[in-house]
Amino acid sequence: MLKRILLLFIIFVLVSSFFFLFSIQPQRSTERGTFSIIFMEEKVGYEEYIWKTDETGYLLSVRGRMTKPIALEIDRLTIRLDRSFIPLRYTFKGSVSGVAQEIESSISEGEVESTILVAGQEQKSTVKIKRNSFLLPNAIFSPYLILTKKFRCTLQEKVEFSAYIIPQLEVTVSLKPKEEDPCTLIMQLSTLQIEVETNERGSLIALHIPSQNLIVVQDIHGAPIR
Repeated sequence: MLKRILLLFIIFVLVSSFFFLFSIQPQRSTERGTFSIIFMEEKVGYEEYIWKTDETGYLLSVRGRMTKPIALEIDRLTIRLDRSFIPLRYTFKGSVSGVAQEIESSISEGEVESTILVAGQEQKSTVKIKRNSFLLPNAIFSPYLILTKKFRCTLQEKVEFSAYIIPQLEVTVSLKPKEEDPCTLIMQLSTLQIEVETNERGSLIALHIPSQNLIVVQDIHGAPIR
């Protein structure tokens, strides 16, 4: 009887240890989706994204295209962040207005080292930005997912932070929750106001840019335009 009790105790300890070790393992997850880009009530493009979480941080991968208000092809875009949403690496391959572009940037303590290839011409640059700057490639919308993942519906008051319009310039932006709707965030980027809709999971539901007649909406079942 004593041996049986001892055996059951050992089994209990082993099972408990297993569940404890499992619970402290870093959680990995992958989220996929598609955004439809609507300009002046016409669907003009799409972006397909993959958001991955692992033990070291987050990885956003994007591909897509847009015909208006500018012609843009995204063959590949990636943004790597640490667990605090600090950017570490950025890559882009595609074309803007028919001109092929490639950008590779590594970021360490706010120092951005970039190699830029435009129409076959290579140039290198090193700039200093704020360490926690939000990377915002021009005319690409999936990176706003980084904001919604970070703030979700928890923002209670206005905050200001830096955004780097990579690889061009750094600007100050403000973000605040819409009155009586904490899942809608109002972003002020210079003279541009952007409404960002999210949910408790930090999904990017929609972007509204009224001054540009532009809407970007989550559309899992939408087909890419051809």
